[in-house]
Amino acid sequence: MKKDKKIKVLMIADHIFTASGVGTQTRYVAEALLESGKFSIINLAGAKEHADYRPIKTEEWGDDLKIIPVKGYGNPNLIRTQLRIEKPDILWFMTDPRYFEWLWSMSDEIRSLCPMVYYHVWDNYPVPKFNKIFYSSTDKILTISKLTDDIVAKAAPEVSRQYIPHAVSEEQFFPMGREEIESLRKDNFDWAKKGDDRFVLFFNSRNARRKLPGTLLWWFAEWARKVGVEKTMLLMHTNPRDEHGPNLEAILEELDLPTGTVLFSNGKLPPDAMNVMYNMADVTCCISDAEGFGLSSLESLAAGTPVISTKTGGLQDQITDGKEEFGVSIEPASKTIMGSQNVPYIYEDRISKEDFFVALDKLYDMKKEERVALGLRAAEYIKKDFNFKDFKKVWVQTMLDVHEKFGSWDTRKGYKAWHLTNF
Repeated sequence: MKKDKKIKVLMIADHIFTASGVGTQTRYVAEALLESGKFSIINLAGAKEHADYRPIKTEEWGDDLKIIPVKGYGNPNLIRTQLRIEKPDILWFMTDPRYFEWLWSMSDEIRSLCPMVYYHVWDNYPVPKFNKIFYSSTDKILTISKLTDDIVAKAAPEVSRQYIPHAVSEEQFFPMGREEIESLRKDNFDWAKKGDDRFVLFFNSRNARRKLPGTLLWWFAEWARKVGVEKTMLLMHTNPRDEHGPNLEAILEELDLPTGTVLFSNGKLPPDAMNVMYNMADVTCCISDAEGFGLSSLESLAAGTPVISTKTGGLQDQITDGKEEFGVSIEPASKTIMGSQNVPYIYEDRISKEDFFVALDKLYDMKKEERVALGLRAAEYIKKDFNFKDFKKVWVQTMLDVHEKFGSWDTRKGYKAWHLTNF
């Protein structure tokens, strides 16, 4: 590579300025590469309906970052156009593999020119052998959880892979002082203005079936009546009328809880506002039956708030340092094989109401200072094992290594469009 030539990366993922987990992590990776001064990026920005499909450049990055809004995640003709016009050195893509079957179907066209790098998540066992054809059509797979890494190792051991978990910036998610938190509670909750104190549960996930928001709401109502509805509240940062989940407002009406026991926060908020929400909470609940990583769990722990989570997917990597749990990790009470035509089999991990109540009781019965101390230890653990600066350094070095090992266009190596089979 000439010193004055930047490595051009075609990134296919969510729009890097969207608040989704994929969008956030794509932005972090893009920023790390751009800050190094060694890369330029074209983001095929998908996963949402755009008001304007014209390419975008930012004042900060100029010609080094081009954002091209697309429907879905693009299509074969768009990729062919980008290959011909932009001549990228690396094609990087991220999200569920079901969205990219069309991309792998043209991998022979792409990989003859540049390597394909996939930032991969898979929610659960059994090992998806049906994904082997996709893994084998990729030059390097980066895995976001230990479970995903193990799955790729078993399904396609011949493919180069590397474990790079998600990270969040400690400048955006961090523990706030107790006095500041109490002041913020008074600014946001009527009961706090009256001098009352409550045990606050927080839910920050999409209102989607696998996140189990309806279950959480229903179980919370029963538990709240057990301990006293005046002693607790549930704050749900989600769209209660999302088409992919239940009507949470209708559920709340059916439960007939006192006003203020459950509050909905609907709308996209910047990281500093989200950090306030995590800090105002006593515990964040992530009881999904399938969760590849669980970014809200990581953000909560970084903010110093313990979590209650299902022992599944990437959630189990975050909640413990191997010696101590920073909240409660709940073993699934049932493991059910689910599937579809494209995903023939995968486990769904469901916890029981009884185990959830035990977890709530454990944290509720803790003295406040003990919960605070637990949260501070969690934040230190996240800072050490999911360090944001390390995350950025690893991504820069990994992409440099990919370019060095596989080359592109005239320097392309390590790929053959054919193989011989003995009969």
